[in-house]
Amino acid sequence: MELPGGVVVWAITHHDTLQELLADPRVGKNPQLWTTFTEGRLPEGWPLLNFVTVPGMITVDGADHRRLRGLVSQAFTPRRIAELQPAIEARTTALLDGVARLEGAFDLREHFAYPLPMQVIGELLGLPPKQQDELHELSDTLVSSSATPEAAIAAQRGLHALLASVVAAKRAEPGDDLTTDLIAARESDDRLSEAELVGTLLLMLVAGHETTLNLITNAVRALLAHPDQLRLVLDGTVGWSAVVEETLRYDSPVGQFPMRYAAEDIEVGDVVIRRGEALLASYAAAGRDSGHHEDADRFDVTRQPNRHLSLGHGPHFCLGSGLARMEAETALRFLFERFPGLAPAEDGPAPEPIASFVSNSVRTLRVTV
Repeated sequence: MELPGGVVVWAITHHDTLQELLADPRVGKNPQLWTTFTEGRLPEGWPLLNFVTVPGMITVDGADHRRLRGLVSQAFTPRRIAELQPAIEARTTALLDGVARLEGAFDLREHFAYPLPMQVIGELLGLPPKQQDELHELSDTLVSSSATPEAAIAAQRGLHALLASVVAAKRAEPGDDLTTDLIAARESDDRLSEAELVGTLLLMLVAGHETTLNLITNAVRALLAHPDQLRLVLDGTVGWSAVVEETLRYDSPVGQFPMRYAAEDIEVGDVVIRRGEALLASYAAAGRDSGHHEDADRFDVTRQPNRHLSLGHGPHFCLGSGLARMEAETALRFLFERFPGLAPAEDGPAPEPIASFVSNSVRTLRVTV
């Protein structure tokens, strides 16, 4: 598969193959394994460079990965997530109060699906509310496949500068948030470098709101397009968790995630992935793999069992999966309880896909209550 800039990688699209390779010790995340990177063959301003070079959990393996993951995992224990439930419900209610005051058709993505996860991850990290919209715009550029080299470089620099300023502010005035905890871990025993600190915040920011934003948007879109499935949820036949899991499979919020690398030659069927070549985890394709999922192109909230890979697999399984699931279930339940007559807007153009093969959703979702 050819990515922007003429960069060629292997796209892993079948469920079983992807599951095997995500857990294969011969596949790593360290970019030093990728010959295209180490030989300097990536074009300047390559829009996906941040996924390859940002210091943090998604670019290291082994002991370094366990160290970084262990520092962050304290914020995502089942107990800590359960403690966030009342605040998430309150934020959801407040946002729906705002939706109720809107007149006519409106963009559900802008007014509801985006602000909820952004507010949650913003509070968790201690990000200033006045900077959250700017951080979102920059992260959108970061996951875009169509950004110009100049825009990609500017977004990378802007995000790093903003997050570095957050770190400086938290050093001067610590708070009850994950950023303060990570600073303390760094300065108590030097377990976290300054670059790793900013890189970890960047990962948490992007993964903590972009994916949940897409998940909520995609779930609402699928339910409105399949009223028979929505009725099953509204009448109590199935729960909202089933909607979340089926959306993750049917319309994964992450289309394809860069990047993994072959540490040695790997045989996959009659193909050999050579040492030093890159792999792209195609989660959206794996969710529609008819060889693994019966009637894979049908949205079915009663699907059992529903085993998908949209939150990853192996040592890099999504650390915030529990929080994302809880946010999405809460958002959907409160939304349809408040507005059972929610419907697609009849006017305006059809929703357009986001110009990204990483972030998988639509630009807008116009609805009416």
